[in-house]
Amino acid sequence: MAFRTGGPPVEPAPDQPPKYQIRGLDLFYHGGRTQVLHRVGVDIGRGLVTAVIGPSGCGKSSFLQVLNRMVDEIPGSRVEGLVELDGDNLYREDLDVVVLRRRVGMVFQAPNPFPRSIWDNVAFGPRVHGVRSRSRLNELVEASLRRAALWDEVKDRLHHPALGLSGGQQQRLCIARALAVGPEVLLMDEPCSALDPAATARIEELIGELRGQLTVVIVTHNLQQAARVADVTAFFLHGQVVEVGPTAEFFTRPRDRRTEDYVTGRYG
Repeated sequence: MAFRTGGPPVEPAPDQPPKYQIRGLDLFYHGGRTQVLHRVGVDIGRGLVTAVIGPSGCGKSSFLQVLNRMVDEIPGSRVEGLVELDGDNLYREDLDVVVLRRRVGMVFQAPNPFPRSIWDNVAFGPRVHGVRSRSRLNELVEASLRRAALWDEVKDRLHHPALGLSGGQQQRLCIARALAVGPEVLLMDEPCSALDPAATARIEELIGELRGQLTVVIVTHNLQQAARVADVTAFFLHGQVVEVGPTAEFFTRPRDRRTEDYVTGRYG
């Protein structure tokens, strides 16, 4: 299988610490009876796009949920090890999770707009965080929709129901909603799996435009997509990180035989 990477990989600046530093991460479900992640250690580069790949059930989505403590919402879950964002331990007891989730937005596999207007969807987060000025909300809505490459398509129907948009437009609306609160990190869990090729291309273009502005972590089953959009790729298998590296090297010169088997289709 041949891979076309989306341009030369972007390397983190040598004087820039990673956005996330993760060491010895274990994740348990069902009160400790099921271990999903095993001693995961990885750095996530600041301002880069990192793709997380691997077969179904290998812990990719669970890893993503650890990064903004969405895993807290799963009864019986337990996280052990070190997970730091900008050097701050995300699992210290006094951490404000609301503030964390403002800094770390998330886009899910299926588009999930609220059953409200397009405008209300994008304005929702800023309102929750205390923005009351209508003019300021209008500015944020427009800016976020522009960043999500959706403004020109919806500017004349902002007060129409969001559920009337196409699937690809709904997913870009969800991205705009996440961007409206000014996150530093955007987590994306299979954001294109339910979309057609044209809508997928729009989302991938958007990810490219966000590079450098945000740190993006995308879980994907689509190896070609990882090769197109990511600066760094991480391969998970059985809840462990097998290999992490610059995307161009990852797909053309994998260091681990298991990685080579996976990207060439001999496994998974």
